[in-house]
This record gives sequence, C-alpha cells and structure tokens, in this order.
Amino acid sequence: MATAAKRLDAANLNLKEQVVSINRVTKVVKGGKNLSFSALVVVGDPGAKIVGFGTGKAKEVPAAIKKGIEAAKKNLRKIHVLATTIQHPVLGAFGSGRVLLKPAPEGTGVIAGGPVRAVITAVGIPNVLTKSIGSHNPHNVVKATIDALEQLRDKNEVAALRGLHQEKVG
Repeated sequence: MATAAKRLDAANLNLKEQVVSINRVTKVVKGGKNLSFSALVVVGDPGAKIVGFGTGKAKEVPAAIKKGIEAAKKNLRKIHVLATTIQHPVLGAFGSGRVLLKPAPEGTGVIAGGPVRAVITAVGIPNVLTKSIGSHNPHNVVKATIDALEQLRDKNEVAALRGLHQEKVG
C-alpha cells in the first residue's frame, strides 16, 4: 500500500465529512454492561481531490463522530484523477474486502453503494463504476476503496517511472 509522503494540512482545505457507519458496542463488566458507540467517518475535499477516513469511540454518538472526524483529518491523502473520471480500472483490497473501480463516460454518475459511494463523493469523482467484492464490512470496504484510489497514477508519473516522454505513454 502506498502511503502519503507528506502530511496534508487540514486547516486550509474545504473538508466535508460523512458518517459511514455507527456501531453500538457493549463491554460486559462486573456491574453489568458498559454501552459505547463507534463511528466510521470519511472526510474529503472534492475540489482538491483529497480524502481521509477515521474511527472514533465514545459513550455518546456525537462525541464518537467528532473523534472520528479528528482522526480522519490526520489521515488525508491526495488522489490522482482526470477531470470527470479515473484514468484506468483498478482493484483495491483490504482484508477480504475487494473494491473494483472502473472509468465511466461523462453523464454516468457515481454507480456505487454505501461505503464506496461515501469515499468516491468525498474525493469528488463525478463519473465512476464500482463493484464491492467479498467482505461487506464498512471498515474493510472503505480501506479497500482508498487502497484502490491510491493505486491510480497520472501520465507524468508513469512516464517518469518508465523513462519515456509523456506522449509515448498510452
């Protein structure tokens, strides 16, 4: 998995947050059950093509969401995309969750469900086809989607890696 080389500053970005899932969890202790909440949050700047995700845990839902947003802001990544779609098909994986992303023509829209849609809209890709394969666990699907997005390369980067001129890279 590729990681972000430099940490992106969340202060000067126009971040929009979206809660993907909230889970009620209990811990059994001597006096009974301790109730707590876990939230999975995706944040992104569609204009700058930046996305991040985070989880937060707390006794109340709003506090868990706030913690998730703070964790997501520390975990931002820049994504290479074209004007209206992605450059090439890509398969991302995390655990047993797999996410296939395919380029789509103008006017198609975002064909995605649940956690994948949250990540794609946070990045700001207007036209893309997706397929979630394997695990439907929201945590694994979000991580697999971000893994797929990180595999995207722009033509300049590929040309530099191959030692060719940009025009020769198809």
